[in-house]
Amino acid sequence: MKKELNICYEHYESKEAMPEADRTLVEEAIKATERAYAQYSKFNVGAAARLRSGRIISAANSESEVFPSGLCAERSLLYYYQTNFADDPIEALAIASNPSERECYPCGNCRQTIVDVEHRQGVPMRIIMWGNGTASVIDSAEKLLPFTFKL
Repeated sequence: MKKELNICYEHYESKEAMPEADRTLVEEAIKATERAYAQYSKFNVGAAARLRSGRIISAANSESEVFPSGLCAERSLLYYYQTNFADDPIEALAIASNPSERECYPCGNCRQTIVDVEHRQGVPMRIIMWGNGTASVIDSAEKLLPFTFKL
């Protein structure tokens, strides 16, 4: 039996076209790219999350001399979040890169981690993928990984 999977998302042609809360979060993710340690890939990534309380936290990617070992911005942020703010659900997560020749989409490891956090917190989180002046936005991490791994 053949089935079909459709994913709805929002697309913004500029930061100015985005809702103010999303724009603010994207700006924080862009700022976080400046703190990245990407001496090997030269691809700085920043992530920022807005928690239900209104607090915004951010992180950047960090590479190791034993490249490709390192940690993506999204997982750096989410592991920090789980340790320090797990009782304050993430409402939205923005991802940005520098250089940004295209929108910044999470890798497979990050997609699974984002879905794991969404499942643990019990509410969906908005994912904003920014780059090259545009953004694609989904309303749940499960849309990033519709056939997610579950124990």
